[in-house]
Amino acid sequence: MNYMSIKNINMQGLRIVFLSLISLVLLAACSSNYAKTQEENSLAYFETAKGNQVALNTYDSLKLGIKNSPHYTLATWNIQHLGQSKTDEDMVFMAEVLRDFDIVAIQEVVAKHPAGAQKVAQLADELNRKGAKWDYRISNPTNSPSVYISERYAFLWKTSKMDLVGRAYLDKDLETQINREPYIAKFKLKKENQTFFVVNVHSRTYKDQPELEIRHFKDYPSRLESNHIILAGDFNLNEQHAVWDELYQQGFESAVKNARTTLKHTCNSGNYLSHPIDNIYFSKEFSRVSSGVVDYIEHCENLEAARKISDHLPVFLEFNLEANY
Repeated sequence: MNYMSIKNINMQGLRIVFLSLISLVLLAACSSNYAKTQEENSLAYFETAKGNQVALNTYDSLKLGIKNSPHYTLATWNIQHLGQSKTDEDMVFMAEVLRDFDIVAIQEVVAKHPAGAQKVAQLADELNRKGAKWDYRISNPTNSPSVYISERYAFLWKTSKMDLVGRAYLDKDLETQINREPYIAKFKLKKENQTFFVVNVHSRTYKDQPELEIRHFKDYPSRLESNHIILAGDFNLNEQHAVWDELYQQGFESAVKNARTTLKHTCNSGNYLSHPIDNIYFSKEFSRVSSGVVDYIEHCENLEAARKISDHLPVFLEFNLEANY
């Protein structure tokens, strides 16, 4: 083979190497652009998904003063039609709102479709992803006059703070007097070794006179043989009604006073709250540290997204408990 042949071969080899390098550079550039596009698409999706929900930066549990509280915290929330209508994003948002409480009472879990119970389990799963271990119980459907009135209740709690004592149960003694008989659970605080009851309530609508149901609650201290009782839920009646007087005379207090907890359909001049009907009533052995409404809306532009979660806001109580009597 002569010199010119070798030279031609070498030149061809160099061209091949050069073209290969160019191909690699172009491939890397394309991959980088693809990755960048994918990242941008992901961010765009995230922003779109977030835009369909309440802006989480408007809600921070630090504002409530209960994050990492050395006391105990209970929240109650009527989560409208908790069932198949709630998206995965809705469930993530609910968990973000509830994550810093120790125990949660939920009303209006859908009863006539299995998705109601499934969504409670999903909420517990989302809460477990937030760093603490949660357990939960779901009631049977209430024994109501109609399947359209019947619902389930739920309890969720942090297992590091308390245990469920025995089984939670629907109050069968009141099922003929109350459209949705309350769901009762007994808990034991691990640190103080104290027990207390939570009565989870969703009363009949205001036009159906919920006071006819609430009047039975005065008997709970004697029926449960305890002075450690919390009534939590949607009472469809404010705390100023005379029906509460007999409980007040026994030493009960309301967690919030004249605090509107339901949402209007429209927002005018920053006014999106409607009726003061969700509350927590606690017996005198509980020492209130703080209490309030968990308002994660704050601005009119968040109202439409908030109403997809619920037409109610949560109410909370931060408390200590005196020794058992």
